[in-house]
Amino acid sequence: MSECPERSSRISLLKEPLLRRLCEVLDRCGNRGWRKLGEIVSRDRRFRVSDDELEVCSLKVLQPEGSPSRMLLRLMGERGCTAGQLIDHLQTLGNSEALECLKPSALQIIVQPQSVALMSGHNLRLTCYAVAKSPVQYQWFKTKDEVPNSFSPDLMISPVNVKDAGFYICRVNCGESFEFSHWAQVDVLNGNVSHGLSYHSPEGGLRLVIQPQSQQLHIGEDLQLECGAVGRPIPGYQWYRNGVPMPKVTKRKLVIPHATQDHRGRYRCEISSSNERTWTNEVDVFIAPRISVQLSGATECSEDDIYAIGVGSDDFLLNSIPDQLYATDKVALLIGNLSYRNHPQLKAPMVDVYDLTNLLRQLNFQVVSLLDLTESEMRNAVDEFLLLLHKGVYGLLYYAGHGYENYGNSFMVPVDAPNPYRSANCLCVQSILKLMQEKETGLNVFLLDMCRKRNIHDDSMPNIVLRVTANIVFGYATCQDAEAFELSSSGFTNGVFVKFLKKRLLDDEKITVVLDRVAEDMGHFNATKGKQALEIRSSLSERRALTDPILPGNSAELTHTYSRRWAKAHELPESMCLNFDCDAQIKLGFAAEFSNVLVIYTYIVKKPEDMTFCQAHVTDFPQELDVDPKEMNRETPEETGIYFLSSSLPQHCLYTRVSSLQKLKEDLVFTVCLQGTFASMDDDSVYWSKSIDIGKPLIARLDLHRAVRRNSCLQTCQMPHSPSHSPCHSPCHSPGPEHRLHLHHGSHQAVDHNRLSPQHHYLDVYETPHQGAAGGWGDYHYDNLNPAYTTTSAGGLSSPMGRVSIPIEATDDIAEIQTVFMNSMQFNQQ
Repeated sequence: MSECPERSSRISLLKEPLLRRLCEVLDRCGNRGWRKLGEIVSRDRRFRVSDDELEVCSLKVLQPEGSPSRMLLRLMGERGCTAGQLIDHLQTLGNSEALECLKPSALQIIVQPQSVALMSGHNLRLTCYAVAKSPVQYQWFKTKDEVPNSFSPDLMISPVNVKDAGFYICRVNCGESFEFSHWAQVDVLNGNVSHGLSYHSPEGGLRLVIQPQSQQLHIGEDLQLECGAVGRPIPGYQWYRNGVPMPKVTKRKLVIPHATQDHRGRYRCEISSSNERTWTNEVDVFIAPRISVQLSGATECSEDDIYAIGVGSDDFLLNSIPDQLYATDKVALLIGNLSYRNHPQLKAPMVDVYDLTNLLRQLNFQVVSLLDLTESEMRNAVDEFLLLLHKGVYGLLYYAGHGYENYGNSFMVPVDAPNPYRSANCLCVQSILKLMQEKETGLNVFLLDMCRKRNIHDDSMPNIVLRVTANIVFGYATCQDAEAFELSSSGFTNGVFVKFLKKRLLDDEKITVVLDRVAEDMGHFNATKGKQALEIRSSLSERRALTDPILPGNSAELTHTYSRRWAKAHELPESMCLNFDCDAQIKLGFAAEFSNVLVIYTYIVKKPEDMTFCQAHVTDFPQELDVDPKEMNRETPEETGIYFLSSSLPQHCLYTRVSSLQKLKEDLVFTVCLQGTFASMDDDSVYWSKSIDIGKPLIARLDLHRAVRRNSCLQTCQMPHSPSHSPCHSPCHSPGPEHRLHLHHGSHQAVDHNRLSPQHHYLDVYETPHQGAAGGWGDYHYDNLNPAYTTTSAGGLSSPMGRVSIPIEATDDIAEIQTVFMNSMQFNQQ
C-alpha cells in the first residue's frame, strides 16, 4: 500500500511511516542532506528558514532519537509547504533516494470522499476516484461491513435515512495493489426535529437547522439538548454552559444522565466548519428539587400531588430560580505610575498591580498591566482598549499613581506631568467613562487608588455629559478631598486599598457588596482609621459580579478579531539556543513581569572541556529602553530588580530586566556576548558575540510611543475655563463609536496631587506574624502618621482567552474505527 502524498497536500500531513523514511535519508546524507536542503529552502521567500533556525535543527542531534530533518520539515510545514514544493526542492538538491520516498505510486486516489451532514430524505453522494495504468475496482464499506452493490466511484443513497449515518471508506484495487481512501463521516439529521428553520443544500455552506430547546427538569432526570447543522465538510460542535466551554462535550447531542442542580444554567453551542462559524440560541435549563409538602402533622404528599392540591406547579418551583447574568467578554487595564520625573516617587503600585493582575486572570479577565506611562502613552493605551469594548462587555480600569479631583472629575497624572500640572496634562476618568458608555458595556468598574485632594493650580471645569446608565461602579481608595496612603517598608508591600481588596476580589458577590466588605475591613485598620476610608459610588441596579461567566454575544466574531490582535501584542519571543565558534552553546530565554517589562536570562548549555570559565551576558540595548547597566546580567533576579518572577525563573542564569517596552520604536536588537577562558592560554579571556533581533516583544507591538492622533477620542475634553491646554493635543472632538475602553482594577495612587504640601510623607508600618482581632487581619504597629499619598504600580502579562477552533465531532471515533477496520481486513485476508 502506497503512502505517497498528493502534490497539493501539506507536508505537515505526511504519514508517519513515510516521514520517518524520508528523515532517515536526509539525516544520513552528507552534502545532499538536510542542511543543504535547508540552504535551498532559505532562498525561497515563501518559507524563509533562517540561519538561526537551521542551528536549532542541528541541535536535535543532541537529543535521543532527535532528527534535524524532522525539525526542518516541521518548520516548512508550518509555513505552508506542500508535497509538490518539497519534491521541487529535493530535485534541486539532487537527492534521488529522498525523491523515491515521495514518488507517486502506480495507483493513486485523486478524489477523496468528504464528510457531510445532511437532512434525512435528501440524497447522499460520496465520491472516490483513482487512476492507474490498468482498470481499477471499487468497494465501499460502512465501518467494517461492505455496502451491498457499491462497486462504482460514487456511493449513492437515495433517500438517506438516520440509520445511514456512520463512517464510510472505499477500497480501490488495481491488480495486486490496493489503496484505501480517507474515512468520511456521514451525519444524518432527523427532519422531524427541525424547528422551523429552512434547509439548504450542503454545498451551500454551513446551515443551522436544529436549535436546542429550553428544559425544565427535576433532580435525577436526564438532561438532553440537541442542535444540528448541515454542510460539507461536516460541522464540529462545542457546547457552552454559562459562557464556559464544557470539556469534551463536542457532539450534536448533549446528554447528562441524572442531572443535579449543579447542571442548571444557560446552554449554547458553537458550530464550526472550515472557515465558517455560527452559534445556536441560548436556552435555559431549570432543575427543580424533588420535594414533599406537609399538609398536616401526619400527612404528606409528593411533588406529583402538588399541582392537584393547588400548592403550586413546576412553574411555581422554577420561577424561584434567579436568572444568571453574563458578560460578553471581560477586559481590564491596570496602570501603575511610580517613577515620576517632577514629583515624589511611589513604591506600592508595582506590588498592587502585580497582585491584581493575577487575581483578575482567575476571573477570566483579559488583563494588560503597564508601569510608568507618559501622557501620550496613557492615551494610546486607553485608545487601544476601547477597541475591545462592545455591548455587554465588563470593563475594568485600575489606576495607581498621583491624582486629584476637581468639581467631581478625577484626573490621573502621567509620569511626565509638569510641576505644577493641570487637567490638560492629565487623563480625565469621566471622559473615559463617557466613551465606555457609548459601547453599551455591561459593567464599568473604576478602581482609583490615588489622592482626591483639590488641585489649586487647576480651575478648569470639564463639561462632560454622561448618559444615565445603571452599570457604573467607582471604588475610590479614599474619600473626597482626602489622601490615600502607601505603607513605608524596607521591602515590597501592598498599599492600604489593595491590601484588603485582594482578600475579597474573588468573592462570588455583587461588585458593590465586595467593595462594601473591603470598606469594612479598611475601617478596622488602626493605622489609617479616621484618615483613609474607601468611598463607593454606584448606579448598579443588577447583581453584576466580577465572577459572572462569559457568554459571547452577537459580536463574538468581532471580539475574537480584536482579542487575537491584543494577544499578538503580548507574545513572548521564543527561547533560542546560540552556538559559538568555540563549540559552546548557550540558552537565551524570556519572561514577562508586566506587559511592558521583559526579563531576559542566559545560561550555559554546554562548553568545551578545556574551557575553565564560561559566561554569557547581554548588552547594547536601544537607548529608549529603561535598562540600568549596573543591574544587568546579575546572578539573582532580585539583584536586577525582578522581585515577582524569581521563583518561576530557571536557576544558575544571568538575569536582565528590560522596562518601558512601550517606548520601543524599532525591533529590539541587542548583543549576546560569550566570555571564556582556557587553561592553555594562561586564563586570558576570549570573547565572542552575536547580534540578536527578537522583533517587538509584548506591548511594543502596539506602538504606544506614537503621537496621539489629533482627532483622538481620548483628548482632554474642552474646558472653557481652563488656563492651560496641552500643547500637543487639541480639544476633544466627539468620540467616535468605534472606540471603547476596558480597564483593569485596583492600584494605589500617590497623592501629592496638587503640591499642597512641600513634604513627602509615608505611613511607617510593619506587620507582626500573628493574627489580629480587628477585621481578621494581622496586627499593625505604626510610629507616626502624616499626610501621605498612596500609589500603586501596575504590571503583568495577560493571557487572552483565545477562541479555539472546534475539531470534527468524530475525530476520536475515527482512530478507533480505523483500528477495528484494519484488524478486520487483516483477519479476512488470512
